[in-house]
Amino acid sequence: MLVHGLFYEEFQKMLLILLCLSLSGLPCPTYGGNTLQANVRTKVDLLKSLIYDNTKATVTLDSSALKQLIHISSDSSSPPHRVSFSVNLESKSLTLGVGQIVKFDAVLTNDGNGYDDRTGVFTCPVAGTYMFVVDALSYPGLWLFLKVNKKTVAKLHVSANYKDKPLVQISRTVIVTLKFGDHVKVENQGNNGFINHGLYSGFTGFLLY
Repeated sequence: MLVHGLFYEEFQKMLLILLCLSLSGLPCPTYGGNTLQANVRTKVDLLKSLIYDNTKATVTLDSSALKQLIHISSDSSSPPHRVSFSVNLESKSLTLGVGQIVKFDAVLTNDGNGYDDRTGVFTCPVAGTYMFVVDALSYPGLWLFLKVNKKTVAKLHVSANYKDKPLVQISRTVIVTLKFGDHVKVENQGNNGFINHGLYSGFTGFLLY
């Protein structure tokens, strides 16, 4: 494909936009601004050197350049786009101390490998807007906090005013914006917080956009 000098600038812009669209999860350049990140610029320069010769008025797009574009767009270092997890408390009930993280032991899904069942902590692998759901079957007096890093973003509570200590099902849903590497966890905040097992209690989260 030949692109003549009159369309040289427009071709450059189209090429950069095409590359950015192929690099899902990385920011695209804004013309007239300085928002093109270094890692994208490096790949753009590499691709430009393969595709066209700056000393000529005609630009040649060849098959080897197209193959390079495909290779960059499928780079395994790109972050995953499907992030979700759903875990339950299955094997045994928990009695927790103040500040103890709830470790859900039965993993149903863990796309993106963000949730660690050894610690009970979800570590954000892709920045974005997430939905989280926490539910528990518990005795009165339970206090659970959903935390992003050290900040509490939601609370669950079973009132101690219930008589005869019935098991009560509670739930809470939030939508929060996370950065890469943020930690999300469920913490017990009361003394002897009880959470029932048998798949009645769980923790779920997923990337919305």
